[in-house]
Amino acid sequence: MHILLIGSGGREHALAWKLAASNQVSQVTVAPGNAGMATEAKVSTIAIDVTDIDALEAFAQNQQVAMTVVGPEAPLVKGLVDRFVASKLPVIGPTKAAAQLEGSKDFAKQFMAEYDIPTAQFATFSDSADALAYLDTHPAPIVIKADGLAAGKGVVVAQTDEEARRAVHDMLDDKTFGAAGARVVIEEFLAGEEASFICLVDGKTALPLATSQDHKARNEGDLGPNTGGMGAYSPAPVVTPSVHDKVMQRIVNPTVRGMAKNGAPFTGFLYVGLMIDNAGDPRVIEYNARLGDPETQPLLMRLDSDLVDLFNAALAAELHDAEMIWSDDSAVGIVMAAGEYPAGSSRGEVIEGIDAADATGAKVFHAGTSHDEAGNTITAGGRILCVTARGSSVSQAKSLAETAANEIHWPNIHWRRDIGYRAVARDR
Repeated sequence: MHILLIGSGGREHALAWKLAASNQVSQVTVAPGNAGMATEAKVSTIAIDVTDIDALEAFAQNQQVAMTVVGPEAPLVKGLVDRFVASKLPVIGPTKAAAQLEGSKDFAKQFMAEYDIPTAQFATFSDSADALAYLDTHPAPIVIKADGLAAGKGVVVAQTDEEARRAVHDMLDDKTFGAAGARVVIEEFLAGEEASFICLVDGKTALPLATSQDHKARNEGDLGPNTGGMGAYSPAPVVTPSVHDKVMQRIVNPTVRGMAKNGAPFTGFLYVGLMIDNAGDPRVIEYNARLGDPETQPLLMRLDSDLVDLFNAALAAELHDAEMIWSDDSAVGIVMAAGEYPAGSSRGEVIEGIDAADATGAKVFHAGTSHDEAGNTITAGGRILCVTARGSSVSQAKSLAETAANEIHWPNIHWRRDIGYRAVARDR
């Protein structure tokens, strides 16, 4: 079986690694991929952009690809799945209409209001004067979100009124996020602990993955600007069996039923970002229409099932008969980023120590990497690597991941040394 995987980040490296491990797979081609993926057995890369739907469709047809898996959100929102379905090419991911759950924060909030799915109170604005007037009666802390796709960076959790007003000016007046910030959603600040709850969905049935928790803030102690994610771990102990049941009953199942009722059945990976309060009640912070990055890396380290079997069940709308088998181990992934990330992205710096890190037993997934003319692996900006390890507990997995990360160096490097700290505190 030849599989086409679309994307170039750490999430896609982890997917390529896991798909290639299946005995059913002869080849995984990643478009466009990164410097680390081609080192995996049965994996190759091809220089096709993730939003070049014409070229991706032609490749899938000409190479008789058995299945296409879409990693990032941009091609989903652009309608890649619709095109592939129309061409009778099997594909894992939601249609353009279903991907609006991620592509528009306002759409998602209106949808949750329609189906009584618990989330923060909100208002949407395209005029900065109106937004600022709203802030006059809704003081900080408050959350300002760009309506469209902003690569995980279009969210400001404003702790002061001045910070909230500046975020509105940046998005609506200064166009910091371009068209993605042409509208902003202003949300009530939710207190509690975050968790990532991801399901594989076939339009009717949602099969939950193991729980995980991401660290969005750049700096230790969850301080600093929001990023696409600085690390993640699985399982997330805050998602107790009781919380798990509430998420399925109050959020996931109503979401799947609601999208089907609205004529846009959801297929592929549904990611629900949760805030869980002290009473154990979950509310939705955001939807994503794909796997999380970096949650995918520790999750796939723990998955003992054949991913191809699960995808085939999803394509056949038979997830009601499927089961995911998970290791009892925990896993932790530490993102190693360019020093200025997310404000900037240094490039071209030679990365040393990847082989030494892998030799510790951890797995180094590549994200923002490429090769120079001498064949060295170099930084290509943003999040560069995700160093991931398994252990008998989150504490042990964290220690093993950090041991491996300490082997890796380049001149301008940044990574958090407290990934999984909440679970570590529980371990103790």
